[in-house]
Amino acid sequence: MGSEALSPDAGARERVLDELRRRMAAGRGRGESATGHMPREQPLRRDLLPVPPPLADLLPDGGLPKGAVVAYTGAHSLLTGMLAAVTGSGGHAAVVGLPRLGLLAAAEMGAELSRLAVITDPGPDPAEVAAVLLDGLDLVVLGLGGLAVPPARCRVLAARARNRGATLVVAGEWVNPALRLDSRVTGYRGLGPGRGRLRSVCLDVRVSAKAGQTRRGRMDLCAQVGRTEWLPRETATEVTTLREAVS
Repeated sequence: MGSEALSPDAGARERVLDELRRRMAAGRGRGESATGHMPREQPLRRDLLPVPPPLADLLPDGGLPKGAVVAYTGAHSLLTGMLAAVTGSGGHAAVVGLPRLGLLAAAEMGAELSRLAVITDPGPDPAEVAAVLLDGLDLVVLGLGGLAVPPARCRVLAARARNRGATLVVAGEWVNPALRLDSRVTGYRGLGPGRGRLRSVCLDVRVSAKAGQTRRGRMDLCAQVGRTEWLPRETATEVTTLREAVS
């Protein structure tokens, strides 16, 4: 499908939906590599989608369950990390209604942009666009922009995701999701007198499932030359200390 952006006006919604269906029908199957080669990371599991390693340690099953709805609040950087993990492992994903989500950041985290569709302006009904995308993609990230989705419709979209084996991550309010993820930026490293280059962003993350205890953890998004990587807070601190010692 590619990483191009679609920007419909209010009167073109049906044409946009028809175009999405056409592209998906003409595209490769779910989870297939766009190059025909093996993906760089491990292939997609039948029941889980990959996530950044520090987040995997917090999730009950070590990944995002396929066929589930996940409600998300907080920093966009972790959403970008999920997209990078899925597309970098050979999966296909889409972002709906989140125009500020950066493709450059996704690429630096390892995303394959040829497997990522970006719909920056889905029109007045972003949930309908997401529903169409669930038919042929592994992961759909939906930004509601403050819109409320009625409980009955939440159940319909949840059933669609379950039937298609696709994962829907909703940045906004959602009724009865399988998981709730919340991330909060708690600090930065590398800023200060004589140190103007940002080296890492520190996040606190909370994961709540329908069953089981809430899990909390801390992780850092660390900048390297031309790439970024996710590290547990303890590991990131050790790496930062070593760099400062040799600089």
